[in-house]
Amino acid sequence: MDVGKTDDAAVDKRRGGGVWDGQADSGKEAMVLSIGYGRFAAAVNSLLVTILLCLSLLYMSATAHAQSTPAQSTPAQSTPIKLAILGGYGVKPEQSVPARLEAALKAQGRNVTVINHGVSGDTTAGGLDRIDWMLADKPDIVMVELGANDALRGLDPAAAERNLDAIIAKLKAAGVTVWLAGMLAPRNFGPEYAQQFDGLYKRLAEKYNLPLYPFFLDGVAQDVALNQADGLHPNPKGVDIIVERLLPFVTKNLDDYAASVRRPARP
Repeated sequence: MDVGKTDDAAVDKRRGGGVWDGQADSGKEAMVLSIGYGRFAAAVNSLLVTILLCLSLLYMSATAHAQSTPAQSTPAQSTPIKLAILGGYGVKPEQSVPARLEAALKAQGRNVTVINHGVSGDTTAGGLDRIDWMLADKPDIVMVELGANDALRGLDPAAAERNLDAIIAKLKAAGVTVWLAGMLAPRNFGPEYAQQFDGLYKRLAEKYNLPLYPFFLDGVAQDVALNQADGLHPNPKGVDIIVERLLPFVTKNLDDYAASVRRPARP
């Protein structure tokens, strides 16, 4: 009997010893895992710190380089662009579109001289006759703004188109850049005349691939407060409206011209 009890106690002891031994082994394994994880975390943290440090050094280097590199400035335009306007307005020279347009361009810092080649009451035929005289000023660009007086006199739109075609061809042959400003015929000559006349500017612009300002008197035509006593030609207030509306067209095409000849339009 004692032997049996002794055996049972021994078994219990062994069983009990087995439980504690398993818990000890688990503790050791947990300790090993904890130590391994800690080393891994430390390695990851060290790597992150290294990456952040490298990025900071690269940023500081790039910033220092950018600050030490002088900004490239637009080279000065040694020779002003000469823009001639071929058309007449019936106002004093200092109140004309060319004078006011030049002032507006210079206010933007643009080195552009606008030459007034307008003659009051001029027709397309008169403009064609004066082309050689105008070219003596060696303009870089000519804005052709003719045809209003042809329409006011009821002249044949086909003749006006031929004259303008000859003007454009002669200017381009001389190496001059051409812009075209359109006009609209008075409606008292009937819809057929208006259709023939109004369409000639678009046809010429498409034929020669020219920048076209559709209606030179936009915002001014038929406004008594903006025209002279004849009700046809703009007064100084009307001129200011014309210049205000025309300016975006001019500046855009000046920039296009400057890019085409590799010369800046600003000083």
